[in-house]
Amino acid sequence: MSQISRAVISVTNKTGVIEFARGLRDQNVEILSTGGTGRLLREAGIAVKDVAEVTGLPEMLDGRVKTLHPVLHAGILARRDNPEHRRTLERQSIGFIDMVVVNLYPFEEVAARPQASFAELIENIDIGGPTMIRAAAKNFQDVAVVTAPEDYAAILDEMQRCAGQLSRETLWSLAQKAFAYTARYDSAITRTLSALDHTGATIVAPERALFPERLEMRFDKLSELRYGENPHQKAALYAASGNQRGGLARARQLQGKELSFNNLVDLEAAWSLVREFSEPATAIIKHTNPCGCSAQPTLAASYLRAYETDTVSAFGSVIGFNHPLDAETAEHVAKLFVEAIVAPGYSREALERLAGKKNLRLVEVDRSVSMEGELHLEQVSGGLLIQEKDRHVLRREDLKTVTVRQPTEEQIASLLFAWKVAKHVKSNAIVFARDGQVVGVGAGQMSRVDSVRLGASKSVLPLAGTVLASDAFFPFPDGVEEAAKAGVVAVIQPGGSIRDQEVIDAANRLGLAMVFTGVRHFWH
Repeated sequence: MSQISRAVISVTNKTGVIEFARGLRDQNVEILSTGGTGRLLREAGIAVKDVAEVTGLPEMLDGRVKTLHPVLHAGILARRDNPEHRRTLERQSIGFIDMVVVNLYPFEEVAARPQASFAELIENIDIGGPTMIRAAAKNFQDVAVVTAPEDYAAILDEMQRCAGQLSRETLWSLAQKAFAYTARYDSAITRTLSALDHTGATIVAPERALFPERLEMRFDKLSELRYGENPHQKAALYAASGNQRGGLARARQLQGKELSFNNLVDLEAAWSLVREFSEPATAIIKHTNPCGCSAQPTLAASYLRAYETDTVSAFGSVIGFNHPLDAETAEHVAKLFVEAIVAPGYSREALERLAGKKNLRLVEVDRSVSMEGELHLEQVSGGLLIQEKDRHVLRREDLKTVTVRQPTEEQIASLLFAWKVAKHVKSNAIVFARDGQVVGVGAGQMSRVDSVRLGASKSVLPLAGTVLASDAFFPFPDGVEEAAKAGVVAVIQPGGSIRDQEVIDAANRLGLAMVFTGVRHFWH
């Protein structure tokens, strides 16, 4: 590339643009600019020529048209190594443009505001900016296209070292970034407008908004991980574009070693489970399944009862709290080897108490940011499965008692608690519980009766008087019979089996209370 001698600067995000423009002027680069950017640079004492002086036409239509002109685009798109291109520009008295510094109207930021009007969305669809960016990126070998303020310093440094020039490698890297930038911008527009009708006032049918004919999704790489599930697998962490602080992807790590792929998967499982509860709750996770969970009047009590469920499996676990971690709870946690903790906050005293455990990863999630619209994605070979996340909340009035024996109020509370936990246990899922405490878990077995047996066999707490939750119906009475042998007094399950009556008859024969939910919670 020849020396950069002429640049167009027109930016919405003006971070660092004064310093960048000053650096260009110091290298004798002529600067063309528009509207607000030009005014800003002139106020900073930087000589700028208005684009209107070059095109011979003023900005018009409330700024909708200002850079859409052949004089600008010919100067950007002309190939320097094409004699006919050069002669054409000479005949038309058009000068080359060697650098395009452009970023776009803040469509994503406007779309993220709940109060944004349809008119605001439309007016924040940039036209001239993407056109200039794509033109410069197409002609990358002759034109530097700059879309990100974080690149300003490196560009100036290279120009200073290389007599005002940039390497082909740098130019290509900038062009790649530019094409990705405009693709993301168009994707955000498509995603937002596809959920609106022609007036902008009505959301279209939910299935069309959730599952458009063409799916456009954008994620930004936050970091590469040391490895994936196993050391021979590579992995990286991405966050949804536009998400600056919500969810586990944007959580703050306050302490400890780098988070691993498995840490993040287990932290998400822990965080998802404890968010089911409003009262202080603790989830102790091992390989995405809870080996302990409890909801109690205090966080410390919830931790102690969660830990009590399975003290062996809790070693090397990941723990989630739904309330800020306090000093008393931290004191108990400090006695156990834990890989990572996720919570919506940490008291100063809790951080001080855990500071000595240098390898313990402490993660803080901003709970104020709603992740309500997120979807559940599963990759299959050659494609993608997408569904809504399972956010169903069971209410007491949804329960249907199907046995002669009625559950007591205390048992109903325990059944609802167990049901929330079962939703987060891999199918076939069985949860034994009592008084807001998990007593046993049977996860991931190929038959439901085996899940009952596994949960009972692993329990170190008394099972007599517990309730049992099953994420799907009992296909045969044997699961209920095994539960009764273990000491279960009440069962919650979806119902819906062709043998429901046989299962109900067994519950009546065994003196159990049983309620149906009408809702299944498979989790594969």
